[in-house]
Amino acid sequence: MRGEPSCPKCGGRVRAPGLFADAWQCSAHGQVHPMQPVVPPSVEALGVVVHRSQVPVWMPWPLPVGWLFTGVASAGDDRSGGRATVVACSGPGPLGGMGEMLLVAEELGVGLGARYAGIDGPDPGNLLNVDGAPDAKVHAAGRPTPLWHVRNAPEDRAVFAGEARGLWLWAILWPEQSGLLLYDELVLTDLRDAGGEVDLVPCGALTPRLLAAPESPPRQGNGER
Repeated sequence: MRGEPSCPKCGGRVRAPGLFADAWQCSAHGQVHPMQPVVPPSVEALGVVVHRSQVPVWMPWPLPVGWLFTGVASAGDDRSGGRATVVACSGPGPLGGMGEMLLVAEELGVGLGARYAGIDGPDPGNLLNVDGAPDAKVHAAGRPTPLWHVRNAPEDRAVFAGEARGLWLWAILWPEQSGLLLYDELVLTDLRDAGGEVDLVPCGALTPRLLAAPESPPRQGNGER
């Protein structure tokens, strides 16, 4: 488990602001919002991310039956606040076995969602066919929110993306069949609005999904990942 900030796009080391740069820098991706170290899931850890975040902290609420909160992380420093968040949940899959879900909220260009989706990033862009009907819908902060499949994602997961509260919303699920959860119009709550209900979130063990190195998708265009 890392004890220092990292690049949200690749997980690599970042340099803190200094004499020649006023922002965090990744050698591969330039200026970035640093991803803060991942810590074991707890109500306290969740509260820290919620308190400092400038973007939603999405969680299915109530959680599906048998599901647990299994991790949270954010990208952004103390000066800028959280500019991307990721919440992990795990539980029984709709077709048996265990399922896992990451919900990412982020500003344009941060790249955290694309990293966990395993695609060339930093944003879904033309990997979404928004001209067609949405592939799934969730209720995010009380509003119907369409989501579309993200093309070119690894076959072991289902990846959806859309817009909620003017920001990217990613839903990434393992195994791929767990994507069926999104066809039941999952209800998502921005935990910044949840108040004392955050204290009731059931916690499980930290998922390795938040710690694993991302896939290395083929570089395209300007080399962004």
